[in-house]
Amino acid sequence: MRNMLRVSVSFFLVSAACLTANAAEIKILAGDLPPMMNADGTGREAEIIKTTLERCGHTVKFEVQPFTRHWASFKDGAGDAVTTVPPGFPLPGTPTSQYIAYQNGVAFLASRPQPFEALGDLKGNSVVAFKGAAEIIPGFGDASKGFSEYREMADQITQNKLVFGGRAAAAVGDGMIFAEYSRQLKESKEALPFDPNQPVRFNALFEPSPYVMQFRDPAHAADFERCFKEAEADGTIANINKAWVDKYRDTLGSSYLNY
Repeated sequence: MRNMLRVSVSFFLVSAACLTANAAEIKILAGDLPPMMNADGTGREAEIIKTTLERCGHTVKFEVQPFTRHWASFKDGAGDAVTTVPPGFPLPGTPTSQYIAYQNGVAFLASRPQPFEALGDLKGNSVVAFKGAAEIIPGFGDASKGFSEYREMADQITQNKLVFGGRAAAAVGDGMIFAEYSRQLKESKEALPFDPNQPVRFNALFEPSPYVMQFRDPAHAADFERCFKEAEADGTIANINKAWVDKYRDTLGSSYLNY
């Protein structure tokens, strides 16, 4: 019995030593998209990634860059992994399954007498959107031809300013990102030519956009895949998503990914 106990203890110690040896600090390149990924490496997406990899025994170090530049940096050899990759996007490494979805829709002032409930309602109105929206969102490119004015811009807080200032009727993009920039404008000490406290609404007019992670080391990708499924099964991922949606509930209502 004692011999069996010694063998069991020895096996446990060896297994624990192997687990520790395999643990790694993983440098992850991420796009600067508050509140999904803030410049300091916090945010909804950051929390999901960090929680998943820590469950596997790894630690995470985020390097946050302008969105899309982080893909180019990873392609050029920087980092151990990269975030927010559209499925099938041509990057080196091993992709995971979907770990997050963004919810694109339309944001507008709640004071509008005719709210935007469908894509067709935007016809004849001035609309702003994120860079590449006409190509990325199915059907949106064709619909944009009927807008009175249409602009795409990488600086998404400018979209909020245009909506609050009445220079655009609606902004098309992820609702949580719009809500975060609205929060920043409310707390800004900048003298603004509009009232940033005006209530806004968000309607999720489009299907959620799925994203995957891409890892250089296939073992890290397998770890992420396994531990994400565990965190998803026990409700951890849903709890993270709901907690972040709750922060912006006044803008998002119940239309953001049904949370």
